[in-house]
Amino acid sequence: MKTIYVDNNATTRVAPEVLEVMLPYLNEFYGNPSSMHSFGGNVAHKIKEARAKVASLINASPDEIMFTSCGTESDSTAIHAAISSVPDKKHIITSRVEHPAVKNLFEHLSKKGYRVTFVPVDRKGMLDLDYLYNSLADDTAIVSIMWANNETGMIFPVQEISQVIKTKGIVFHTDAVQAVGKLPIDVSKSEIDMLSISGHKIHAPKGIGALYVRKGTRFSPFLIGGHQEGGRRGGTENVAYIIGIGKASELAATHLEEMATRVEKLRDKLENELLKRIPNAIINGDTENRLPNTTSISFEYVEGESILLMMDELGICASSGSACTSGSLEPSHVLRAMGVPFTAAHGSIRFSLGIYSTEDEIDFIVEKLPLIIENLRTMSPFWK
Repeated sequence: MKTIYVDNNATTRVAPEVLEVMLPYLNEFYGNPSSMHSFGGNVAHKIKEARAKVASLINASPDEIMFTSCGTESDSTAIHAAISSVPDKKHIITSRVEHPAVKNLFEHLSKKGYRVTFVPVDRKGMLDLDYLYNSLADDTAIVSIMWANNETGMIFPVQEISQVIKTKGIVFHTDAVQAVGKLPIDVSKSEIDMLSISGHKIHAPKGIGALYVRKGTRFSPFLIGGHQEGGRRGGTENVAYIIGIGKASELAATHLEEMATRVEKLRDKLENELLKRIPNAIINGDTENRLPNTTSISFEYVEGESILLMMDELGICASSGSACTSGSLEPSHVLRAMGVPFTAAHGSIRFSLGIYSTEDEIDFIVEKLPLIIENLRTMSPFWK
């Protein structure tokens, strides 16, 4: 049975070109980049090249890029760096629809004495900018707002936000994990202080990430140890994976146009055909202001988990907007924040396409999913 993978916002396939450049640094070129000998020095040179490639993807300077283990570490590093730099400031701001890497950290900090403002969104998932700007205070240490939402694909105006935040002298961080590689990003045209990247969202392996830190931004290391990463993150470098994210970044830059054209057209075809064939189906979020690869569709009066299980039997891999797979029957915090009705939010499915998605795969989903929904609804006591 063929796997039809439309869950690219969860993770992506490692690109063959990425694996190819990584393999020599897992066996043949194993030197420590901090060593004085040329065997290690050659490895250090490859890390330098990779850093430049990641920087180029977002138009940053190479020395503004530090490597981490993942997007979550990048988020935690940025947030901890900001609050550590101004220990007298105890107010922090984020949105109600952040990824758990940010949301859960802010909730944790609220138990440590920080006053947290969670900025609401409207029914389309758009951020309430007036609420955000009116929440800024003299003791605000950091504002962290994601660039694009992982569930709905909604894009937030982080460049505009960064300009306003800059005038207040407050650090601004954005979790750009879902945006990098899908949208053109130019940090030189913004006032973003720190920006998080995850390798496995752009066809690098899991276990590698990056953090952009604008020159002049006050920074306190999260991992304290050796001199690596310019003293910003101790620990011997994950060489092969760093080389991998470098190559993935290089490839991502060449795929931006394809994401905005072919992949977006496939997404639109999937969405339009499903809405045409399945009654009581609802798009979650603004259909204009979103990532080109993502659609979140609620199928009323059925459970998202049941839909996923039946699709899985056909080899279709997607994600649910409900947290039921983690033992809870509550819809996701994103859909709840948007005010999506329970009967719809509970049956929400996220489809996230990628550069390896094909039209044949979309046709297969369009053929099979209406039958799945129809069968599930016949068993639902709420469906009439």
